[in-house]
Amino acid sequence: MHIFLDTANLEEIRKHATSGLIDGVTTNPSLIAKQGADLKSVIQEITSLVDGPISAEVLATDYDGMLKEGLEYAKWHENICVKLPCTDDGLRACKTLADQDIKVNMTLVFSINQALLCAKAGAFLVSPFVGRLDDIGQSGMDLIADIVQVYDNYGFDTMILVASIRHPEHVKMAALYGADIATIPTKVFEKLSKHPLTDIGLEKFLADAKKKQ
Repeated sequence: MHIFLDTANLEEIRKHATSGLIDGVTTNPSLIAKQGADLKSVIQEITSLVDGPISAEVLATDYDGMLKEGLEYAKWHENICVKLPCTDDGLRACKTLADQDIKVNMTLVFSINQALLCAKAGAFLVSPFVGRLDDIGQSGMDLIADIVQVYDNYGFDTMILVASIRHPEHVKMAALYGADIATIPTKVFEKLSKHPLTDIGLEKFLADAKKKQ
């Protein structure tokens, strides 16, 4: 399973890109706004740090506006993945961009039917938001399992990117269910390597080593 960082914070990306564990980055208008810089400069800096898909989200909500922004974003770098909302206009824009070999990440996906339409529209990535489903009493990870099954049924090439991840358990379940990618906030990514028994074991090894000195 590929791991993306879900952030626009350049310091966080620089820190973890050197690990060799980061395969891409997802951003959104809220994350970009926190950086106090314009979208293009932030996205272009990210492409210089991570050699993988970098999602940049459009601000337009109509077909013509999405298409215009998407075509512009695609000029910035070959790794740009245009991020579109799963609406009627978004699906239409996805089909148009995909037909021009432009990668599209369909976001704000909350149902199997939405994911099915995204795949048929030629999306490169589909982003189901598991945390937000959990927030309203539905199981986000059940949706991931269902989308995996539907895509396997029909051989769709669209990759499943698990988004709105809140904790390491979401990452574990995404891997178990066969999702292609998990996009992870930095604070959650930094928890993946942690386990109390690892800390206890390391402490014991070091203590034993000191006794023999």
